[in-house]
Amino acid sequence: MTARNAEVRERCPFDDTQDFEEARRGFVGTAESTVVRDRDGNSVWDLDAYDFLDQDCPDTANPSLWRQSRLVARHGLFEVVEGLYQVRGFDLSNMTIVEGDRGVLVIDPLISAETAAAALALYRRHRGERPVTGVLYTHSHVDHFGGVRGVVSQEDVDGGVPVIAPEGFLEHAVSENVYAGTAMGRRAAYMYGAALPAGERGRIGAGLGQSTSTGAVGLIPPTLDVTRTGQSETVDGIRMVFHLTPGTEAPAELNIHFPDRAALCMAENATHNLHNLLTLRGAQVRNPHVWAHYLTEAIHLFAGSVDVAFASHHWPTWGRERVLTFLSEQRDLYAYLHDQTLRMLNPGLTPLEIAETIQLPPTLERAWHTHGYYGSVSHNTKAIYQHYLGWFDGNPAHLWEHPPIEAATRYVDFMGGADAVLRRARDSYAAGDFRWVAQVVNHVLFADPDNTEARALQANALEQLGYGSENGTWRNFYLTGALELRKGLVGTPTVTASPDLMRALSLDQLFDSLAIRVDGPRSWHADLAIRFHLRDAEPITVRLRNGVLVHTTGAAPDAHEPDTEIALTEADLRTLLLGGTDLTDLARQGRAEISGDPGGLAELLGYLTAPDPDFAIVTP
Repeated sequence: MTARNAEVRERCPFDDTQDFEEARRGFVGTAESTVVRDRDGNSVWDLDAYDFLDQDCPDTANPSLWRQSRLVARHGLFEVVEGLYQVRGFDLSNMTIVEGDRGVLVIDPLISAETAAAALALYRRHRGERPVTGVLYTHSHVDHFGGVRGVVSQEDVDGGVPVIAPEGFLEHAVSENVYAGTAMGRRAAYMYGAALPAGERGRIGAGLGQSTSTGAVGLIPPTLDVTRTGQSETVDGIRMVFHLTPGTEAPAELNIHFPDRAALCMAENATHNLHNLLTLRGAQVRNPHVWAHYLTEAIHLFAGSVDVAFASHHWPTWGRERVLTFLSEQRDLYAYLHDQTLRMLNPGLTPLEIAETIQLPPTLERAWHTHGYYGSVSHNTKAIYQHYLGWFDGNPAHLWEHPPIEAATRYVDFMGGADAVLRRARDSYAAGDFRWVAQVVNHVLFADPDNTEARALQANALEQLGYGSENGTWRNFYLTGALELRKGLVGTPTVTASPDLMRALSLDQLFDSLAIRVDGPRSWHADLAIRFHLRDAEPITVRLRNGVLVHTTGAAPDAHEPDTEIALTEADLRTLLLGGTDLTDLARQGRAEISGDPGGLAELLGYLTAPDPDFAIVTP
């Protein structure tokens, strides 16, 4: 990838140092201890892990991504405007601290309690022991709420400290991390490169931030919902005007105007990169048309009255004209991708064809903040296609293809066997066609995962693709794939479905999460119903039939009488369903009364499967 990286050096405006000046602006200081540890002494974040970025970019990294990583790796406490500070570089995201009359409002308390506590301690070392008098989550992704218990306790909140969030926050925060949380977590290990060593041949950053911390993820539910644009709230003397932006970067998200400080928080709707419309870890597709609409709305509402725009990632933009230009170009970026993808799909271009054809306008291409360090033009256009037309490109040849292993076996046989494929693939590698090597050798691996030559060649090709990638998450995917081909499964370092998130599930969501785990074929012939009688609440009846678990609240819609009835509290029901206690023990303690078949619940729970957080990705 040396030639490609050299071309990047020639094409991009590396003499533009404005971002470096703004990333340094307002620096107050940083932590004395460079490693953030959990209660057992394990490292969950290392502030100095990216010191190697101070050297010139090596051939093993895209110079544009190296530049972005140098900017994002800057850590410490920064003053944005008087009374408004950010702690950057202590996790994937920023923590913003706004000073009030008595204490501080904490906005987006990072991923882990440990990093959030370290960030708050840094602020207090320089600004004094001010209490936390409010918490605000800008949106429903874990890097903006997971560290909340590092800055406040449930007792603080019960005592009157408000927790503010956009309408719908709790539903989306917990469902995203539970329903498909296992698969997302496994793929996130690839996306953020958490198992890769930090260094010029490994993890250099994810574009949006360096990586994800690996400490304790928590959640304290909001006490105050923002339900409309224009809603104004004052917390500890801090006046805020909110702009709801649902369906942009997150299903529940908001921007915040601080009129007394001429400052605008853009959450994650306008950052110094092209964001994801569909993250590589997996999520629901985000609509760039809606995203662009809300950026236009933000410009109309606030751009004429703000002197600085800052976000939950990266560094601020100062100056009224520069803020307007920044927001306008971000808006044009998402609008252009949306409109041009639709223009090209309507005459029949497929997702792959659109991704290879589309080009950004020169003005946008020249702006550093539009580069695809986290999202990319390639995978975002495919996401737009998926949003409108789904996975199928219309070619009937792709309608009923063989699954990977069966297809790979046939491909390799057609191509003359594994030895012939690898011989030709080595020629392609020597010619620098690493994309083709990765594509074709993947067939050999899925036909014969124990082929050591194929594993080595594929790992080499993936490394070269990673070294040339401008996108941080692509680099991490490529290099983590190479690592697992050489070392075996490296696991999933960060678990987002924490006890706090599980407790925050509504009962509907909890029963839905159980239905997802039912082994359908094994329970085809089961037909059983259980009714839970809850104190001070309507009964809930669950029925398993035809491999489907259905729950209803109140009167059951069919005439089937329950096989088992259980009376208990909602708290005990939650603990029981999450595997934290046994029904027999509850009955023995007098906390549950059982009538009917005493083995009904055990039979039902016996049909549930446990998800695998370490499933294979680059091999069958």
